Amino acid sequence: MIANVLSIAGTDPTGGAGIHADIKAFSAMGAYGMAAITAVVAQNTQGVRSFVALDPQFVGEQIDSVFDDVRVDAVKIGMVPNSSIAEVIAERLHQHRAKNIVLDPVMVAKSGDHLLEGNAVCAIRSLLAPLATLITPNLPEAAVLLDAHPAWTLDEMRIRVKELARLGSKWVLLKGGHLEGSAESVDLLYGPAGTVEFAAPRIHTHNDHGTGCTLSAAIAALLPSMSVEESVREAKLYMHGALAASDLLDVGHGHGPLHHFHRVWK
Repeated sequence: MIANVLSIAGTDPTGGAGIHADIKAFSAMGAYGMAAITAVVAQNTQGVRSFVALDPQFVGEQIDSVFDDVRVDAVKIGMVPNSSIAEVIAERLHQHRAKNIVLDPVMVAKSGDHLLEGNAVCAIRSLLAPLATLITPNLPEAAVLLDAHPAWTLDEMRIRVKELARLGSKWVLLKGGHLEGSAESVDLLYGPAGTVEFAAPRIHTHNDHGTGCTLSAAIAALLPSMSVEESVREAKLYMHGALAASDLLDVGHGHGPLHHFHRVWK
């Protein structure tokens, strides 16, 4: 069975992040990708110029349109620009009994530009995290969710990942890419059986636009056929290859995208 996976997120005209990256990652993982757009974003590899959040009711109608017609095997949630849209997403996913939900709490673009209004954080924390099978924050996003200081050590990550689980998701993947002073990037997966650590050598490239979107989307595409731990492990292998091959692309003058189809294109 080919999985049908829905992304609920914002756009990226240059194709490296958001809905565009999600659908590429779904496809690379062998899943059929679908999308409900929350915001239209004017951005490129150098930064975000502006974004327009769509009407919450229209976001809900997009979600309904998919679930009313298509078997949805997994859902990935990305950019949620305000609390009204968060409320609609939570209501619709509960109504449709959505499963295999991966929440990537997108808050700040790679350029440092904010991608949500201040009122969205509480809604993501209280409404969407409890619905999720897995949440995938990086260190700055985790600090916002926990209202904590973002400069953590690996030992602090081991404590904080458990605190993130108290927000209500079944699993937490705390990504350590922002952890300084290490030759390896360490991610922590926390779930019912405890914590599993994933370490990988850091890849030095400027083409890292959309890494969070890509990883969470790849995990969502794999969840219908694999366990959470297996999905995370396979998705990380895929993203490591996409980062390693990113210099084959020539897209933009800032943080370029990953090579989502590095396993396919020759």
